Amino acid sequence: MKIARYVHQGKEVIGRVEEGGLIPMTGDLFGEHSFTGETVPMEDVVLLPPVTPSKILAVGLNYRDHAEEVGASVPKWPNIFMKPNSSLTGHNCPVYLPAKFANRVDYEAELVIVIGKTARHVSPECVPDYVLGYTCGNDVTARNMQTLNNQWSVCKGFDTFSPLGPWIETELDPGNLDIQMLVNGEVRQHTNSNQLIFDIPFLVSYLSDIMTLLPGDVIFTGTSSGIGPVNDGDIMEVRIEGIGGLVNPLKREIL
Repeated sequence: MKIARYVHQGKEVIGRVEEGGLIPMTGDLFGEHSFTGETVPMEDVVLLPPVTPSKILAVGLNYRDHAEEVGASVPKWPNIFMKPNSSLTGHNCPVYLPAKFANRVDYEAELVIVIGKTARHVSPECVPDYVLGYTCGNDVTARNMQTLNNQWSVCKGFDTFSPLGPWIETELDPGNLDIQMLVNGEVRQHTNSNQLIFDIPFLVSYLSDIMTLLPGDVIFTGTSSGIGPVNDGDIMEVRIEGIGGLVNPLKREIL
């Protein structure tokens, strides 16, 4: 089942994605809920990031080929960092190229985990019970800022640098998914989730031993080789098998 969050007639709604459009939900996405009989045409809504997380977690260097392309050692433990909620944006919304500091901005296509219920000290084998589903993410990065100060929260924390969507797929085996990044229709990254150094059960279990994961929290699982810069007017698209495509145009921020 695909679950979307969207605006319709000025109201924020959660709904199930069907071929004919969206069927609104009543109740709590993370608790008891049901769906109305109404169908809302997709062209009548504006899609939002599919959840409003309490925290955005991300994993760096989680594909061997990406670690090699940036000259880093393959990690023995996950490299975890956090991104601010103000970096969230949705499908078809612009990613703004910062007016200050960022001289080079890169795309990073990623599979994103969406937590479905409170998780603390969860064993790897129990992780599926705590995951609501999966969505597409783009861990946009001001690469020059990363090399300048050798830390990641600033270079990946600009407003709109965490596109997420277009929706959550709740019925998906994440272990063998085709993942691509296209820029202006050209494939720039192409990998499979089976190449993750630290797989999803391990990541969720590991993080739950460090901090409480809450419903709606998201985990960007890492990007593959093929990272590169984008410019004003470019169109980025993250495509993940079984989920769909997350599209975001690049637009220069004007002060």
